[in-house]
Amino acid sequence: MPIAILKPAVRFPRHDSAPAGWAISPGLIPYPAAVAAMEARAQAIVEGQAGEVFWLLEHPAIYTAGVSAKAEDLINPDLFPVHQSGRGGRHTYHGPGQRVVYVMLDLRARERDVRALVAALEQAIIDALATLGVQAGLRAGRVGVWVDNKGEDQKIAAIGLRLRRWISLHGISLNVAPNLSHFDGIVPCGIRDHGVTSLAHLGRNIGPSTVDQALKSSFETIFGPLSPAEPPVLI
Repeated sequence: MPIAILKPAVRFPRHDSAPAGWAISPGLIPYPAAVAAMEARAQAIVEGQAGEVFWLLEHPAIYTAGVSAKAEDLINPDLFPVHQSGRGGRHTYHGPGQRVVYVMLDLRARERDVRALVAALEQAIIDALATLGVQAGLRAGRVGVWVDNKGEDQKIAAIGLRLRRWISLHGISLNVAPNLSHFDGIVPCGIRDHGVTSLAHLGRNIGPSTVDQALKSSFETIFGPLSPAEPPVLI
């Protein structure tokens, strides 16, 4: 049986209770353009010219390599474009049917604790999945959010972050209904002994608006008030 990590209730609010933005981009946003927009927004937050924002989007199919990526984990480099990413972690896949949430928070206004931020994001995903009828949790020694699918541990959400002057970049990816065979070209997050799954693969065929609402509710509980916002400007 998988060993789950049980944690107490997690909160990661701003000290002043000011709302963070909640922005949703329709369609497929190219990964390099999204990263450039995210980095520009993070710099604007540093300079006090913009507020915090959670940015929800999807990408065309792509593999990204985090700062700990290993060449041997890229099994089929010709399947999709490969982008070197500044986030933490190893190789991962992004593509249609996967909800990505980029997290641009000012830890100077919250807690300067990246582990606490990761724990808050993990809990937000777990709580949202519970709302959607899926029991998920953490696993000792493994990053991300996991489910027990008929006795097999499978990963349903990944987390990869970067901090720049206490502003967070990158974030989470939740498998809603992606083509799971696309993960076969990499060793996802460097974990060879366990597969990946999705809401659809678990029999939960849920529309994106319902997924987004579940995420918003759980994020608001953990991170504090959210307000509708425009997505970062694509560059």
